[in-house]
Amino acid sequence: MASNPNIYLVGPMGAGKTTVGRRIAELKGMNFVDSDQEVEKRTGVDISFIFDMEGEDGFRKREREMIAELSEEPNTVMATGGGAVLDDATRNLLSARGVVVYLETTLEQQLARTRKSTDRPLLAGSDDMEATLTALMEERDPLYRSIADVVIATGDQQARKLAREIVEQLEAIGTA
Repeated sequence: MASNPNIYLVGPMGAGKTTVGRRIAELKGMNFVDSDQEVEKRTGVDISFIFDMEGEDGFRKREREMIAELSEEPNTVMATGGGAVLDDATRNLLSARGVVVYLETTLEQQLARTRKSTDRPLLAGSDDMEATLTALMEERDPLYRSIADVVIATGDQQARKLAREIVEQLEAIGTA
């Protein structure tokens, strides 16, 4: 593996992947990209609209193609969407092309960070956000863990401190 491999952040919505990813990129002098933001930028519509028009399968196909393209860029930190790990090909690609960091967060933190969000299609119209987030975590947690090189519990740490901790852990295992 190269001396500065790409770093891919996985984890549930509200884990802080985008915020922490930006901080890691700053610390390491790497580029930062958010796969969801790139899908929106290139399509000109938000993810909720894609879900409405194409369904989750249509979005996952776009997401898989975007991650495949973005992961070819060297010296990159990428925040992935919470459901990116649902796709076998995407999981394999992330594992093969860089170091995967799972930002693990509690249900309480997710609820606090997503409660007012209007741009999360899997929560839109949910009468019970807690039940929805719990069901998503039960399905996805084993997938996050299956490809993670490092698992970091986000706790209540600030993004800068969390980013430093992640960089230190990656250096400790010889991947950064």
